[in-house]
Amino acid sequence: MPFQPDHIRHFPTLAGIRPPRATRVIAWLIAIGIAVVIAILFLVPWVQTSAGAGQVAALDPEDRVQDITALVPGRVERWYVRDGDRVRRGQPIARIVDNDPNLLARLAAERAQVLAEIAAAEQAMAVSQIDVGRSGQLLAEGLAARRDYEAAQIKVADQRAKLAEARAKLSRVDVTLNRQSAQTVRAPRDGRIQSINAAAGATLVAAGAQLATLAPETPVRIVELLVDGRDIAVIRPGRPVRLAFEGWPAVQFSGWPSVAHGIFDGRVRSIDPSAQMTGLFRVIVEPMPGKLPWPSADYVRLGGKVRGWIQMETVSVGYELWRQLNDFPLEFRRPADESKGAAAAPEPVAKVKK
Repeated sequence: MPFQPDHIRHFPTLAGIRPPRATRVIAWLIAIGIAVVIAILFLVPWVQTSAGAGQVAALDPEDRVQDITALVPGRVERWYVRDGDRVRRGQPIARIVDNDPNLLARLAAERAQVLAEIAAAEQAMAVSQIDVGRSGQLLAEGLAARRDYEAAQIKVADQRAKLAEARAKLSRVDVTLNRQSAQTVRAPRDGRIQSINAAAGATLVAAGAQLATLAPETPVRIVELLVDGRDIAVIRPGRPVRLAFEGWPAVQFSGWPSVAHGIFDGRVRSIDPSAQMTGLFRVIVEPMPGKLPWPSADYVRLGGKVRGWIQMETVSVGYELWRQLNDFPLEFRRPADESKGAAAAPEPVAKVKK
């Protein structure tokens, strides 16, 4: 009879069962596993994150995709560029001509006529001023009536009004000439022609009609993330963000940032005060100084999709599981500077008049 411990001898039924060795090993493994899981839940840290999806954008408005529009109405006579061409600031894009080919010649003739009218009005006013001086002298000598002197003054005023009207007409003609002289549409900045409105070359275009689309090649990039409104209340500028760009191989563990691979760092630059039409809030993320720079514009272009995780407080794994099961918001801890400021600011006390 095999040796049995004293506590087994007092339980003959248990001694008769004699569980297999494998069963006892499995039981011990389950017990150890439960203890390890409990230790992980209470001792292993977990970084809370607020996940969001977005796209790459340009920080400077001039670095964003721009529409090149027609400055004057007419039709496109010639294109100077094609899709995909690189252009410099001031380089011609298209030439627009008016429907009337003789418009510029007629405007030039009209301007010459207005100049002649101005010259005639100036000469007439000069003569009228001489008449006013002569009439005033004769009136002083008693050789002319006051009515003649007043009529000469009225004539000078009429000539002055005609001269002002002629000069205003000259200004209108010059404005029209300047607008028509701007028939060559030029690139507003350096970039690449993304697309050309081919329909504009076959039809009449109005002032402001889109001719082409220009995309800058070296913009200062940011990331626009759309975050759930439940988490937006605890997100503050300066918070670190982990980014996974579309087309870039990456492995992300949101709770353990050190394990992630192919992830790039950023920080929260600003948060929109109001939500988008979808109910999500836009969070602008900029590159994190001192960290690995983002991929070049050849790999991550404007408009590319991005997945981001805004890092928040560090809690235990068990607390994070409990929070997610109950659908609670992220942990919020007031920064030290804010808490000091709140403690230093006393509540206002109403003064009681005696």
